[in-house]
Parts: sequence; C-alpha cells; structure tokens
Amino acid sequence: MSQNTSTNITLESVKQAAEILQEVAIRTPLQKNLNLSSIFSANIFLKREDLQQVRSYKIRGAFHKISSLTKKETENGIVCASAGNHAQGVAFACNKLKIHGTIVMPTPTPKQKIEQVRMFGGDFVEVLLTGDTFDDASTAAKKLCSDQNKTFVHPFDDIKIIEGQATIALEIIEKSKKPIDYVFLPVGGGGLASGVSSVFKLVSPETKIIGIEPEGAPSMKTAIEQNKVVILDTIDKFIDGAAVKQVGQLTFDICKENLYKMTTVAEGKVCQTILDLYNKDAIVVEPAGALSIAGLYSFKEEIKGKNVVCIVSGSNNDITRTSEIKERALLYANLKHYFIIRFPQRAGALKEFVAEILGPNDDITHFEYTKKHSKENAPAVVGIELKNEEDLEPLITRMKARNFFGEYINNKPDLFDFLV
Repeated sequence: MSQNTSTNITLESVKQAAEILQEVAIRTPLQKNLNLSSIFSANIFLKREDLQQVRSYKIRGAFHKISSLTKKETENGIVCASAGNHAQGVAFACNKLKIHGTIVMPTPTPKQKIEQVRMFGGDFVEVLLTGDTFDDASTAAKKLCSDQNKTFVHPFDDIKIIEGQATIALEIIEKSKKPIDYVFLPVGGGGLASGVSSVFKLVSPETKIIGIEPEGAPSMKTAIEQNKVVILDTIDKFIDGAAVKQVGQLTFDICKENLYKMTTVAEGKVCQTILDLYNKDAIVVEPAGALSIAGLYSFKEEIKGKNVVCIVSGSNNDITRTSEIKERALLYANLKHYFIIRFPQRAGALKEFVAEILGPNDDITHFEYTKKHSKENAPAVVGIELKNEEDLEPLITRMKARNFFGEYINNKPDLFDFLV
C-alpha cells in the first residue's frame, strides 16, 4: 500500500503536475462576479472548478497521483474510498490510464453518484458498497489494499494529490491581471488548501489564504487551535464534500503554517448561497462548492476594495436535495418556524387560526394533525414561513392570546428532528 507523506512541495513539482494534467484537467475560467463584487465593494473572482469534466477539482489530484505509480503498482490495481468527487476523479483516471480500480463507497451513497462513478470508470472500475459511513468504507478499502497488495489512493493526505490540487493556484496567478489580496477556499481534509497555499507562499506570499469549513465539521480549525490532528466525535454530514472527522497529518502540517485564517460557516448560510448563485448567476454548485463564497460574509469589512478569489470547488449536487437546501436556508434566516399548535376541537378553529392569527404574509408550509375526540384540544405540527423574521414574536403573541400555542420546536433539536 503506497502513500507519499513527504512535505516537500516545490514550484517545479507543481509545474510538472500541470504538464501531466494538461490533457485531462480543464484550465477553468477565473471570472469576475459582478453581483458579489457589488455586495462586498470588492473585485470578487470565481475560480470555476465546477466546470471540470468530473464537475470538481478532484480530477487534478487523483490523476496526478495515479499517473505517478510504478508499473507493479498499476498492475496490482488501486483502491479508493469515497462517496463523491474523489471517487469520480479516481474512476476517470483509471479509465484514462487503463488501470483497474476498486471504488469503495458507503452503502447509503445516492444511486446517481454510483452511476456517475461507473460511467467515468467504464470497464476499468468496480464499485464496492460497504458500511454505513465513509469511515466504514475507508476501513474496508485499506483492508482490501493490505489483503491484496493494492495501492490506496488517499483523497487528500498525499503529496501527489496535493501537488495536483496545487495546479489551481498556478492558473489563478497566471490568469489574474492584478495582485491577489485574498483567496477563499473550502477545507475538508485539507488537500486543496495545502496545495493552493503552498504555491502562493512561494510565488505571492502577501496573498492571504482563508480556509472555510462547515460549522458542523470544524476538523481543521479544531486541529489548528489544539496544534494537533484531532478526531471529532460527531459531524454534520450535510456538506458532504467537506465534512470529515479528521484532517490529514500532512495537510495539517502544511495548513497550520500557510493559512492566514481558518473559519467556519453555518450550513444554512451555505444553503442560501447555493440558492443565490443559482437564482442570480445561473451557477449550480454543491454545498462544498458554495463554502468559499459563503465565507466572504465573515470578512465583509476586511476585503472591501480588495482583489479576492473564491474557489468554486464542485457542482455535483443532487436535485433531490433542493427541498432540504431551501428548508435549511429558511431556518438559518429565521423565516421558517415549526410549532405544536393546540387546536380546540370545535368547528371553525382552523379557519380562525388562518384568518385571525396568521399574518397577511405568513404561509403554512407543513401541517400534521390527528383529531382525538377524547381531548379538548388536539395538537398539530405546523410549519410557517414568514416574509420577515420580525413577524415571529407578534405571531406567537397572537397564538398565546387565543390559546392556540403549544410549543415552539425549532430550538428543541430532539423533538424537531423527530417531528419534521
């Protein structure tokens, strides 16, 4: 099982990686975004890695790593564990280089992602579904490598992977007509951040590199704060492309030295960013792909008047997630609220609630009700969408005044997750 853990990233090694990738990875555009530039009073440029053939930057690291293997390693075959973009990058590389690979994916992986991996890999890839989580799949993949003497292609903690991702920085620097003040990028395991920050440290050390993690999976931020790699007990897996319990030792060593700041963004803010990018710019991104842009809001004053690049890392978004994305965005904006409403068991109670308690712009978006004749009041779970968050308190006041109010359940996680 081969894994390169050297930390010697040089400009020459990244340029060599770029040569290897020139027929495989698209030199994606660096586009100025007028809408974001106006919002932040800055020059905001998007590095569009969502436009790669596999719809993410992961093709860079995967292809560079696999193309570096020895003849014996390629003859024995390679293995990776992934539920998403890394799997597609490895599958594409296996097909292109005619190397047989096994892609180990968690059993709950959406069918669409499995089909994409099989499509990119063709006859050179076998998909193995095992376990309930990425960690289960990773354990199985590493055991397969050990038992069958195959090579494990790590998603981030490998110098060849990092050098491949670092080629993004070369393209940013080449395409930018002005000095770059800030680069915002998503951080999961840290491969992208390690590669990009290493190149900027060598070529443009005054550029500040800011890493953005999901609030529910702050593995790199926690590691830097504690000055050691840590394993988080639990993570929110919604931003699946950047939700890891543990970053790599190699990526941690590089990021703690190179990053200007590490910060987190709430999952709901990321969801709103996804919707804004689609509605205003017709750009489709996955949750991890929106992280860098969502992170701009925490630095609004600092980046004013500056030249800023955001790496849009991928667009492998499943359309079936749209309703959840909208829901999380509304909850984050305090515009979606769930209540247990106690309706009096009499004719006209629901009509009274709609006509006299709801505000003129309030909308019922969820309603679950079971009539029970033995009780004076029957509870219903009601979801209400507001136009303005300041309408919440007057709404609750009207509910209480007419004895409809039961419980507000947004702030009761156990009950909320069970009912909604």
